[in-house]
Amino acid sequence: MATSLNKDLGTTDVLWNLDTLYDSLQDELLVDDFDLCSQEAEMLRENCEGKLAELEPAFFARSVRRLERIHVNLGRIDTYAFLYFVTRVKDDEAGAFLQKSKEDASRINSELVFFDLEWAKMDQESAEKLLESEDVAPYRHYLINLRKYAKHLLSHSEESLLVELSPVGRDSWLTLFEKLLGHLEFGEKKRSEEEVLSDLYDSSREVRQTAALDLTAGLKSQMHILSHIFNTILAEKMIDDRLRSYPSWISARNLSNELDDQTVNALVSSCTDRYDIVQRYYTLKKDLLGLTELHDYDRYAPLPSLPDRLVSWQECREMVLEGFRAFSPEMADIATLFFEENWIHAPLLEGKRGGAFAHPAVPDANPFVLVNYTGNLRDVSTVAHELGHGIHQYLAREKGYFNSDTPLVLAETASVFAELLIFHKQLETLKDTSERRAFTCQKLESIFATVFRQISMNRFENMVHTNRREKGEISTDELSTLWMQSQEEMFGDSVTLGEHYKIWWSYIPHFLHTPGYVYSYAFGELLVLSLYQIYLDEGDGFISKYIKLLSEGGSQSPAELLAPFKIDLNDPSFWNGGLSVIENMLKDVENV
Repeated sequence: MATSLNKDLGTTDVLWNLDTLYDSLQDELLVDDFDLCSQEAEMLRENCEGKLAELEPAFFARSVRRLERIHVNLGRIDTYAFLYFVTRVKDDEAGAFLQKSKEDASRINSELVFFDLEWAKMDQESAEKLLESEDVAPYRHYLINLRKYAKHLLSHSEESLLVELSPVGRDSWLTLFEKLLGHLEFGEKKRSEEEVLSDLYDSSREVRQTAALDLTAGLKSQMHILSHIFNTILAEKMIDDRLRSYPSWISARNLSNELDDQTVNALVSSCTDRYDIVQRYYTLKKDLLGLTELHDYDRYAPLPSLPDRLVSWQECREMVLEGFRAFSPEMADIATLFFEENWIHAPLLEGKRGGAFAHPAVPDANPFVLVNYTGNLRDVSTVAHELGHGIHQYLAREKGYFNSDTPLVLAETASVFAELLIFHKQLETLKDTSERRAFTCQKLESIFATVFRQISMNRFENMVHTNRREKGEISTDELSTLWMQSQEEMFGDSVTLGEHYKIWWSYIPHFLHTPGYVYSYAFGELLVLSLYQIYLDEGDGFISKYIKLLSEGGSQSPAELLAPFKIDLNDPSFWNGGLSVIENMLKDVENV
């Protein structure tokens, strides 16, 4: 089925070319780069360990540049290993190489532990002397951020041990999770996770219900393993947070996002206070679909008037590039590179990871985008979303490896903004009122998935991390109960959640890969709704400020990067402004 669909859509040959990293697992450069990193790390430690505070600014800056080069080469290897693996998770050689790369990197990183420890705990006077030097200026924000972790760092021997053990700890459990879902086959047709999830958007209720039950049956067959993986990663984070004296499970994430707890609390509270928007919408959708009861598998059912056709890959490309070009030719030119230089992997393939992502790779290579393209309008939005990430990563690479890594809360800005551009472009082509309403409803559902669903998942995470710390290992039934509690609070009586829905927490990778990440989606969506309104008010004057925002990467804090837009992230009225935009979209649908 997947092969036929790939052929119909024109995605069969839309495969990324990883040659800007390495040309194969047998590439001799892989061995050379590992050796170079190992030698450089050892030399850097010998030259600088115990001496950072005594170094002259110029030599210190040179040492930071050497450290960055080591991380660039390790990042190149790690990127190649990961991207090679995710398109062939059933391949033993790919899995073995990914594991080897993690083990080799941990050995090399153990040599570099001294730098973060000495720098973070250096006395303020010595640190200020180095930070004030022009030689160090390009790394100032990166270095200041490192010092914020001073009270959360352990001894040198403890940090080294944790680095050495990391490949057989959390990383190993994550790889098992990827392999498990990559091997799973769902239903009588033995389909992939991506194919089954796609059916939840089908116009046939029978198809949707079958997909829901098939997904549940597949997950249930591996529930003992999935629950164990989940509990193990919860426990590891609990122990790590305790050792590092983080006051709560979310503290480390907020620190890495460069956000105050006050900001995150304002975001979460503003969203949970407006769950009524979700409930109003799904009550309306039940009537629009002519149903007496809306089940969980009906949430994404297309309205009868929604244009229902396959969008070829070529048409998707033209649609996205045209939408980008209408806003910024520079954005369109960068996005074009992804199509022309084979930086995208699009077809459905056996053993390919589900979902979609954009990977920044390293500054002297290029970002890569993975999608599982099935040809519906929702997938066009996904391509736009991931290309938004890719454009952001491409622009930010000029800041270098240490400064290009954007805090997660701003990492979603470009992707969500790109989606919004394409939505408005597509909406302009629809003249029929019922079609416009159906298309707007689909966008509302996408926004709900980005804002309210992610916040409900944040509430689920909050409960499971808290329970794991207070009561010990959590059973599958307890995890499912907490999952249902978080979902029922959002949906209220507007959606009937079936028994099968209870274990759907188990396939969501963000809970495992990046605990605490999910609120970043809501942050990004509400931020973008506000930015888009500023764009409508300012016109072309906004575009250069927006491109500069993306180009700065992570070289400043989110508050500093957003200062030109006069945004106060700690003000609940800011978040309520974005929520009002969503409510106004709902009112437009209600009033048709």
